[in-house]
Amino acid sequence: MIELGVNIDHVATIRQARMTYEPDPVWAAAEAQLGGAAGITVHLREDRRHIQDHDVRRIKETCHVKLNLEMAATDEMVSIACDIKPQLAMLVPEGRLEITTEGGLDVAGQLPRMKDVVSKLKDAGLIVSAFIDPEPAQVAAAAEAGFGVCEIHTGPYAHAFHESGRDAASGAVVTELEKVAEAGRLIREGGMRFNAGHALNYVNVAPIASLPGVRELHIGHAIVSRAVFIGLRNAVREMRELMERAAGG
Repeated sequence: MIELGVNIDHVATIRQARMTYEPDPVWAAAEAQLGGAAGITVHLREDRRHIQDHDVRRIKETCHVKLNLEMAATDEMVSIACDIKPQLAMLVPEGRLEITTEGGLDVAGQLPRMKDVVSKLKDAGLIVSAFIDPEPAQVAAAAEAGFGVCEIHTGPYAHAFHESGRDAASGAVVTELEKVAEAGRLIREGGMRFNAGHALNYVNVAPIASLPGVRELHIGHAIVSRAVFIGLRNAVREMRELMERAAGG
């Protein structure tokens, strides 16, 4: 069955805007679980712009579902991940000036480093994921580096969906969806788990959720945005139901 991982970074973004103690991401994690989330995702950035070290530790201690720690492939982050031991460590590219992650990790272009980082994380007992663009060369490199999971970057698909008038049958959308589907096929053939995420929302999620073999979707901004109006628990429940309906149908 397809699962939903909820990214709660933007709850921390609101807190950090005032440099105060609320809203608390730990509460958000609990609410997401009550809405049916199978996992909680946080991105501990090098500049600590939203999630803080103590957030990750408290969520790991209180979370009843798996914790997915998004992280850059730096020595500092590897050390933190090996200490906290989230259930999943996902390596992502990171730029100080970007608003959000702008593309997939170039595993193929830095294969020796990726092999070293993956090895250290696996030795600590972690499942390691790569956030990559839907490119065959990146899938092949991820398998060679030893990743157990690949999360396909769905940003280009989501942007095509929006720019095409939310028409899932438009040529641009179909092209991007086929890229994701083909990457998913290669991931599964390589013995890895196929996940997907980035810029997915309530109107574009169904085609991705219906792809063969996709295991998890990681979604944050859309869910937190809807939670402003209906509450986080309900927002998570709505997204989960959309995904499960698409995957079953």
